[in-house]
Amino acid sequence: MHIAIAGNIGSGKTTLTNMLAQHYGWTPRFEPVDVNPYLEDYYKDIPRWSFNLEIYFLKQRFKDLLELEHATETIIQDRSIYEGVYVFTANNHASGNLSDRDFQTYMELFEQMTEIVRYPDLMIYLRASVPHLVQNIQKRGRDYEQSMPIDYLRNLNLLYEEFIYQKYRGRVLTIDVDQLDFQHRPEDFAGIIDKIDANLFGLFSPL
Repeated sequence: MHIAIAGNIGSGKTTLTNMLAQHYGWTPRFEPVDVNPYLEDYYKDIPRWSFNLEIYFLKQRFKDLLELEHATETIIQDRSIYEGVYVFTANNHASGNLSDRDFQTYMELFEQMTEIVRYPDLMIYLRASVPHLVQNIQKRGRDYEQSMPIDYLRNLNLLYEEFIYQKYRGRVLTIDVDQLDFQHRPEDFAGIIDKIDANLFGLFSPL
């Protein structure tokens, strides 16, 4: 079985991935740690190297997805290929860093790739407002995130909504996390578990 966690920066994806892996005995899977060989060039000249950078990420994520197809254990994945494409690459295009021609070529390649693999059995979408994201980002204190523009988070949030509700065709469980603290309040985590059980195993009626 393949479970994917989706959500904006600061929504709690990695925390929930680890907690669910421990609770269910699932195997957590995170984005490959390989350094993208185009990264240095990309930051020197973003429009020139965006297509190369995104194609490399797509290749790596597709390779990862093929490995998941053959996994014998249940995998819970922090960020899937679909999120990388429909949110982050789409944002690069919307920002003017990818030309229409390059983006069209990229999307055609992505669509051909994903014709031969299955959607995750469940996509868990952590839906969060921008103030909640900012609060979490400030709380975890990563230096490189502290100067992140609010507009960037807001644009990503819009793309997440479009991705989940208009473009993605797989099974989705949306969890509004603004009022939750599933890391520190056991009752909040238990509520998430109930919803996952209902979707995967039919043990309870979804709320």
